[in-house]
Amino acid sequence: MESQRNFLIVGLLFVSFLLWQQWQIDNAPAPAVVSTTEQSSVPSNNSSNMSNLDVPISAAAPITQTVTSADSIKIHVITDALDVLIDTKGGDIVSANLVDYTTTYDSNDTFSLLRQDPSSLYIAQSGLIGNDGPDASKQGRPIYQAVETSYQLTNDSLTVPLIWHSANGLVITKTFTFYAGQHHVDIGYDIVNNTGATANVQQYAQLKQSIAGPDKGSMFMPTYRGTAYSTEQTRYEKYDFEDVVEANLRETTPGGWVAMLEHYFVSAWIPPQDQTNTLFSRTLNGTYATIGYTGQPVAIEPGQQTQITSQLYIGPKVQDSLEHLAKGLDLTVDYGILFWLSQPLFALLKFIQSFVSNWGLAIIIITIIVKGAMYPLTKAQYVSMGKMKALKPKMDALKERYGDDRQKMSQGMMEMYKKEKVNPMGGCFPLLLQMPIFLSLYYVFLESVELRHAEFFGWIHDLSVQDPYYVLPILMGASMYLLQKLNPATMTDPMQQKIMQFMPVMMTVFFLWFPSGLVLYWLISNLITIAQAKIIYAGMEKKGMKIN
Repeated sequence: MESQRNFLIVGLLFVSFLLWQQWQIDNAPAPAVVSTTEQSSVPSNNSSNMSNLDVPISAAAPITQTVTSADSIKIHVITDALDVLIDTKGGDIVSANLVDYTTTYDSNDTFSLLRQDPSSLYIAQSGLIGNDGPDASKQGRPIYQAVETSYQLTNDSLTVPLIWHSANGLVITKTFTFYAGQHHVDIGYDIVNNTGATANVQQYAQLKQSIAGPDKGSMFMPTYRGTAYSTEQTRYEKYDFEDVVEANLRETTPGGWVAMLEHYFVSAWIPPQDQTNTLFSRTLNGTYATIGYTGQPVAIEPGQQTQITSQLYIGPKVQDSLEHLAKGLDLTVDYGILFWLSQPLFALLKFIQSFVSNWGLAIIIITIIVKGAMYPLTKAQYVSMGKMKALKPKMDALKERYGDDRQKMSQGMMEMYKKEKVNPMGGCFPLLLQMPIFLSLYYVFLESVELRHAEFFGWIHDLSVQDPYYVLPILMGASMYLLQKLNPATMTDPMQQKIMQFMPVMMTVFFLWFPSGLVLYWLISNLITIAQAKIIYAGMEKKGMKIN
């Protein structure tokens, strides 16, 4: 099989893959407006008030209770990783900026993950329900009392306590613990029962977000925004907002977690992993989607005290950090079905970067390593193509002999291949084996937050986005053209010949929108392939086979 036809196959396979992927996005069911008789809702007379937040009343059927109160305040907490606002009404985190991540490469604005703007609402709620849980009260969410209105981390950790007293003597201290350099927060409830009767409470936590929001990327850079969860049986499962609209999640599992994803970033509630929890999801008026969990009921005897804990992660999808928090949480860095190949390739890329301190150089080095490891396949491919090129005079003779008789032409070619011991698929099969590596690296560049705003040199300030001046795609197209010239077309079909002539241009256009890191990989790979092909052909000519 000719090199040009191989390029055509690879190009069509890859573009078909992208088209299928975009079709999946574009043809997903649109969020439907859910009747308020089926779903709980934020009150229409005050839907813009961020104090009006929904909470589940029971583990069996979470519903909402809302209330307007002017008594709540926002507590400001700053660490070296997080800048958050905690609402004393319910003790919810209603805003979270990532101090160590900017919105764009050249911006000083920190990236906002959780936000209280009604048009793009995204908050983390938590509390205690059950018979005596303050979040189950008919009077609405509890108003906690704060010790301070602002906190700043100066040591290894920082605690922010909120206190609530019931009228009959139940005392709850909800404590947020932040850590230096970390994006996870420990949330604990210290419950003292002075009521004279057994108190029954149950922990819940949920993430709530507007269904309308940032787009899902483009055909060439698709991104996922939606929910995900994990159970004992299913380590990682996406649950699109469309899925939440159509059917509520209801899973009971030991451990588990729930999350919302936004490309490079994730928020996740992690309940006690040694307990059985119920995961749930629901929509509110077709406008908001929530995913959360309820924990095990807890009974506190009179005069006794107990503690309940959970964790909240708000930050980038850094695999090393996530895998230590909960089983399967690192899979939110979604490399698709080729995760088993993408993960070691990323580990190798990260290892190389730790030495060269430049992700672009690391990409070049990993390309050299990959192409070196795959040299036997490349050699088999170009030896086969070399033999095909050597047979070109005989193929031309067959064409003159049989003219437009395609049947006799095909029979003559097969007899010639058999006589010369040439496999026409010999050059195609090795090339197809390389496709999984390319697709794996594609997802590495698409999903790995470490490459976000990663500089190479000159005008390349972010390897995770397209080249702003399209220099790399043009160079890639030129290298593809050189590969074409290195392997002159032996195909006889005029249509195929025309398609192959335009193939470098077509691929250049496609690569204009690819992450520049991926284009850099493809460019270097092409240059190495050109060098390898010249070496292989030179060796074949020394053995007496005329290639050119």
